[in-house]
Amino acid sequence: MIRMNEAEEISSKQKQISISEFFEKNKHFLGFDTLPRAVITAVKESVDNSLDACEEARILPDIRVEIRRTKGDELELITQDNGPGIPRDAIENVFGKFLLGSRFHAIRQTRGQQGIGITGVVMYSQLTTGSKTHVVSKIKSDSSAVYVDLGVDTKKNKAIKSGEKRDIWIDDKTGNEVSHGLRIKTQMKAKYQRGKKSVFQYLRMTSIVNPHASISLVVLDREGSVIEEGDWVRTSNKLPRVVEEIKPHPHGIQLGTLQRMLREANDRKMTSFLKHNFSGVSPRAAKEILAMAEVEEGRTPKRIKAEEAKTMISAFQTVKLLKPPMDCLSPIEDLLIKKGLSKAIDSRFASTVTRSPSVSQGNPFQVEVGLVFGGDLTSDGPIEILRFANRVPLMYQQGGCLLTKSLEAVNWKNYGLEQPGGTGIPKGPAAVLIHLASTNVQFTSEAKEAVSYNEEVFEEIRKAMLEVGRGLKNHLKKDSQRKKAKEKFELVNIILPEISKKSSELLGREEPDLAPVITQIMNAVFLEEVLSWDKERRLSMCSITIHNYTARARAYTILAKWPESYGTSMEYNPKGGRKEARGLWAWRLDTLDPGTSTVLEFGISGLSKGDWNEADIFFRGNGEIIGATKMDEALLEEQRKTEALEAAVQEVRDNGGVSVRTDMEASQVLPNIDNNELGGPNVVDLSPSADTDWFGMEGDEQ
Repeated sequence: MIRMNEAEEISSKQKQISISEFFEKNKHFLGFDTLPRAVITAVKESVDNSLDACEEARILPDIRVEIRRTKGDELELITQDNGPGIPRDAIENVFGKFLLGSRFHAIRQTRGQQGIGITGVVMYSQLTTGSKTHVVSKIKSDSSAVYVDLGVDTKKNKAIKSGEKRDIWIDDKTGNEVSHGLRIKTQMKAKYQRGKKSVFQYLRMTSIVNPHASISLVVLDREGSVIEEGDWVRTSNKLPRVVEEIKPHPHGIQLGTLQRMLREANDRKMTSFLKHNFSGVSPRAAKEILAMAEVEEGRTPKRIKAEEAKTMISAFQTVKLLKPPMDCLSPIEDLLIKKGLSKAIDSRFASTVTRSPSVSQGNPFQVEVGLVFGGDLTSDGPIEILRFANRVPLMYQQGGCLLTKSLEAVNWKNYGLEQPGGTGIPKGPAAVLIHLASTNVQFTSEAKEAVSYNEEVFEEIRKAMLEVGRGLKNHLKKDSQRKKAKEKFELVNIILPEISKKSSELLGREEPDLAPVITQIMNAVFLEEVLSWDKERRLSMCSITIHNYTARARAYTILAKWPESYGTSMEYNPKGGRKEARGLWAWRLDTLDPGTSTVLEFGISGLSKGDWNEADIFFRGNGEIIGATKMDEALLEEQRKTEALEAAVQEVRDNGGVSVRTDMEASQVLPNIDNNELGGPNVVDLSPSADTDWFGMEGDEQ
């Protein structure tokens, strides 16, 4: 039996641990567990902060990273940006206090939330080298910059400042005065290495999903000689969409969170509490939730008991609710994914898809996938996998990541890539980009290196993989057909004229017209498209040539897919035609005589040079066209229905407002919707079918 004084002695040893002390002893939680990873983590935290600050201030980011080897396993890291800077009074909190941030309680897509990152860099520098972190900050409204040295008091979780002064900031590189921005210089124990898991690779990946940013890297040895450098220039002047903060959705609420919200509520009635504190809860839904939970509508939230809160949690999962708003997400979008990939990877083909937003446990998320093929990509090993969560590269634990597992779940042999055994990472000259945008990315560990399993996210990524896979398959098929047709055509045009010439000379006759003979031998309709840039008119031009190398006249409808959804318009189109769906234009060719060809040409405004470098061409008609894909009419009709429904919803909204419902249980046809179903506004289903692709889906995939 423990005597009282012993119990008191044990109790007296219990001490409060500050968050700074905790991270000081557990720095691996922050990503500083090895010397090579330490420098990557430090660069990541600094660059992420720079990108966030620039985007919030609506400034196109210019970011410079410089690494200098000093002594032993120590190096100096310098990062600089052109962001808005940090006000003097806020510097010590930003760099010297853990768990202080503006995003932790905000439900929206962000790169970071916890307020740990850059303070962790300052602490690691102090812990391993005893050095202070030197910060220079200039905001536009101040006449001079703030210079200050910072450390961290881990006992008190606060910054230690020294050497503070004000002075004019002259840029080392340009020699010009800096009007706004931030510069950080820190000394740390770390090891720079090259390869797949390096600062160079991290910045390369960051540039791909941030095509609006210019990023440069210089790595110097102790003598000042350049070891490695990289320069990823801006390929787009379009900043990411501004994300809006949303309220929590009932489907993602746990009992303890609900109880806290009830205690802190200022609402007088439960109906107003539900409507004002949650997204997706209409007046009708609020009444249904309270009725099912047997809670009176007029009850004060603070007086709700634990058992009643439990019944409300059950009601949340039963009552039909609107999905949360999706303006909390900021996807990269198809064209910008292609532009980002193009500045880091030289390839011949790119297929991209941005899936429609979805919801998992009340948390909005959106999946984007890009696939590039050919060019200088190596063909004798596994494809390169580029994983991202909220535009942040994931460089470790690839095998245990949901994004990788979703890729491995696809049979890539069907799409032209090698996959020994039919499972695992495929082989071939390809790279696949996977981006998960979410208000709440679930990681496998505190270091945020891999995404944990989620069935809804897994399925969305798998479907996106099927779409880009079909794009690759069509490209390879079209490429193969064109090569064979071209070889045959060249062979016929070389050999036949020679035979005709010799025969005519021997027989003393005139050479016959070979066009009908060549047509009979070729017996194919051939299509080729050429994309170009009209500098004078600033138009992205597409020229489509159709050759009829068959013995009879042909009739077709030719359809071209173009990026209409990016604020573009068709400015030049001499052959007319008609719009068949969003981003799809059609021309009717009533008669294409044997041995003849015709040209369809159109120009798109609103794009920059290089934005659009590959067109998808489809056709209607008998037989095959080499270089085009047969139109899938069922999928086209589904696309039309979805667009018609969206237009109907917009019309209702313009005439008085509408709540848009996207879950599959909602009404399918606009005229049949009860105007009072959700307490007033109409409710419309805008969800495309689960496996909707534009065109070309095969039966086994449907």
